[in-house]
Amino acid sequence: MSTLQNICKLKGKVQHYSWGGTQYIPNLLGTKNPDQKPYAEYWLGAHPNHSSTVEIDGQETALNQLIQQNKLKALGQEVVERFGELPYLLKVLDVKQMLSIQVHPSKPSAEVGYAAENAIGIPVTAPHRNYKDENHKPELMVALSDFWLLHGFKPADQLKEVLSAVPDFDFLLEEFEKNGYQGLYEKVMLMDQEEVNQILGLEVARVLPLYKNGELLKSQEEFWVARAAETFCKDGQYDRGIFSIYLFNLVHLQVGEGIYQPAQLPHAYLEGQNVEIMANSDNVLRAGLTDKHIDVHELMKHVRFEETIPTILGAHAHEQEEIQFKTPAPEFELYQYLLQNGEQQLRTYSAEILLVLDGSISVKGEGVQLSLSKGEAAFVCAGTSYQLVSNSPAEVYRAAVPQMIEE
Repeated sequence: MSTLQNICKLKGKVQHYSWGGTQYIPNLLGTKNPDQKPYAEYWLGAHPNHSSTVEIDGQETALNQLIQQNKLKALGQEVVERFGELPYLLKVLDVKQMLSIQVHPSKPSAEVGYAAENAIGIPVTAPHRNYKDENHKPELMVALSDFWLLHGFKPADQLKEVLSAVPDFDFLLEEFEKNGYQGLYEKVMLMDQEEVNQILGLEVARVLPLYKNGELLKSQEEFWVARAAETFCKDGQYDRGIFSIYLFNLVHLQVGEGIYQPAQLPHAYLEGQNVEIMANSDNVLRAGLTDKHIDVHELMKHVRFEETIPTILGAHAHEQEEIQFKTPAPEFELYQYLLQNGEQQLRTYSAEILLVLDGSISVKGEGVQLSLSKGEAAFVCAGTSYQLVSNSPAEVYRAAVPQMIEE
């Protein structure tokens, strides 16, 4: 059994999904990318399929195995009893191409779906599998650049305004007024493909010349419709996911701003870099704008058919200031530090992960002193007192488990 130190260096796993950029994550990690491979996500956590590794005595050991062997030391008694594992997953994303229209299932739904796919013998790593684990996947993201995303259904008045402004969308306005959000979304997502091609073909023909001439702004739905058409629509076949661009809130986050997406909220990332934290899950149900597995019927079972008013969280921290991004999720909370010169005193409730986005720091505590520079991370066990020390400007993100409040 490997001995887990209270504070140790953590190395994540890169995911080379096709939508990723080629520069941001390699630059963060200090690695070269001569083949221009897409570096889409950098995972820091203990997911069973892509666990990070911990460096002990010069050797790397999977974090999920170490936690399994040292549960109480790593997680603390309360989190062992509540979750039995590290309950969150921390990521850095570089979104160059639009991500899929997607929904994450609730925990009960994930448990049922996971068991059902196991029962019919679909391998957990199969590309056509919907449920990779038994967990839900609420998620919080904080923008590291200008970031654009789709986030829940537009409020009714805004949705009617958009549908009224788009040629040939009169029938969708009528559907919404008659049958609400569910009727509207079922209409576009279950429509015959020939009808999809006919309607979206006309719309793409209208907006694509404007896009190519630079006449559209990113704040306009038509910009993303045209980009989606160029990326995903081939040989006269139009992706029905394009309808969602008109139906969902188009949100622009500036650096340091965050947004929370609970289970069953439809959404899609469009462009930018972010830090993201979520429950320890890889369950994604997709309905379009992707080359990954699409299962419209399964997604439709889990969509929350209601208007969403986006809530923007946080802002950039000032010197030595701690910004907390807190959500209703019991699995995680995220902190941001912009350190200048000095130290931040901390004590863990459960396991924490530190990620340096820029600059360098020292992590001191329990007889350990660890130096971390840009792109490096650390794992800190439960019940550990430690300090973040900086001698120059540094940007640090800290992932933690919220302490349970006794009622």
